[in-house]
Amino acid sequence: MLHIDTHQVFQSMANFGASDAWSGQFVGLWPDAKRNAMADLLFSQELDNAGNPKGIGLSLWRFNLGAGSAEQGRKSGIRDSWRRAPTFWDGSGYDWDKLDSQVWLARAAQKRGADQLLMFLNSPPVHLTRNGRAYTSDKTESNIAPENYPAFATYLADVIEGMRAKNVEVDYVSPFNEPQWDWAEGGQEGNPYWNQDIFEISKAIDSVFQDRKIATTIDIAEAAQIDYLFKTGKKPGRGDQIEAFFSRESPYYLGNLKSMGHAISGHSYFTTSPASVRVKKRERLRNKLHEVPDLDYWMSEYCILGANAGEIEGDKRDLGMTSALYLAQVIHSDLVDAQASAWHWWTAISAYDYKDGLIYIDKKEQDGNFYESKMLWVLGNYSRFIRPGFKRVAIAQRSGNKAEQLKYSAYTNPDQTQLVLVLINDSAKEKSLSLSLPENFAMQSFKTYTTSATEDLQFKRVEAQQIALPAESVMTIVIYN
Repeated sequence: MLHIDTHQVFQSMANFGASDAWSGQFVGLWPDAKRNAMADLLFSQELDNAGNPKGIGLSLWRFNLGAGSAEQGRKSGIRDSWRRAPTFWDGSGYDWDKLDSQVWLARAAQKRGADQLLMFLNSPPVHLTRNGRAYTSDKTESNIAPENYPAFATYLADVIEGMRAKNVEVDYVSPFNEPQWDWAEGGQEGNPYWNQDIFEISKAIDSVFQDRKIATTIDIAEAAQIDYLFKTGKKPGRGDQIEAFFSRESPYYLGNLKSMGHAISGHSYFTTSPASVRVKKRERLRNKLHEVPDLDYWMSEYCILGANAGEIEGDKRDLGMTSALYLAQVIHSDLVDAQASAWHWWTAISAYDYKDGLIYIDKKEQDGNFYESKMLWVLGNYSRFIRPGFKRVAIAQRSGNKAEQLKYSAYTNPDQTQLVLVLINDSAKEKSLSLSLPENFAMQSFKTYTTSATEDLQFKRVEAQQIALPAESVMTIVIYN
């Protein structure tokens, strides 16, 4: 029996999201029926006539503000044209129509209820970098010189105001991406940063935002993997970022900036396998976070990358449940073990033969086919039902046979009139369990939404107290009091 205790409350959930990189610069201008169908899959909160969700209801969208490598073409040094990214700057001023494809997706998200927008940059714009490119030539320093920090801050403010003029409000800006990596290979836009760089640039951004009365919140630090949030590792001056930016004793303390959010972000890459390592590292992160009162953690980027201790390869698409069940385990651990208050997938729409997409497309700029993955729907088991403001609460198995292969977490809405449970069964056998509900939730019929090899958030009303969790599935249970 699973016992839910709504009096024991953990983190408050901010959002679930994904990004438009890199396909967004094309698919937002695909034929209207196809781009709207993909937007529905990602953002819709509607139900069909049978009660099944039409989409996964993401609550945040990540907008990739490119550095201008797309305009440079082959001269950018980035070999894959789809990994080059455009910017609004045209060399002498701003052209606010240049990113219309991405702007269309941002508007489509907002129209369907994803009302939080985060704008992120992999590199400063090329007209402000040391080498005029969107990746560095020198691994020993950042590709933007200190004398250009004020211009970089002004550029961000200009873009935020330009987006507002197009009726797209930027709630968060993330100026730094995976600052621990060197970004000198030309595989994509990227820029290394040292903690001192982040400190100085963040101060410059805050100063401009305050002067121009821009309410956008700064998000840092998008650590390349979560280890760098709680230890230095092999990157002196680029790690231990919770201590660096949120300890009042640190020379790089940023917690007093008016534009700075009281959260720190990191990526779950290279820390998810085996399971014992996944849990241990997230517990270390959680303990470090607790040293700073009320500091939130956002897991701001993940896809299945690398070899994962032999458990699953990032290479090759998998539209089925193998990748989806692995993803579910990672989400569960990030939310429960690390107590993340936000969870963001990497690229929502992928053109690659890799486990990096929720929706896959043909690699064609103007039109093509698109393909749903089970990873899309398993993320939806969380994102569609755990809405901003929900709080994670305690859930534990109190009696009956221990179901070692089950994972479970529980969430309530702010006034505790709705209870959401997410259950993961990655075994080859169906599992049965019963619920012990809080006093204000009567034992009555409730709704289940199941993702399996044959189901995509399939709705079913359950009358019995006993729950049958299908083999190799993820089930969301929604209960009202």
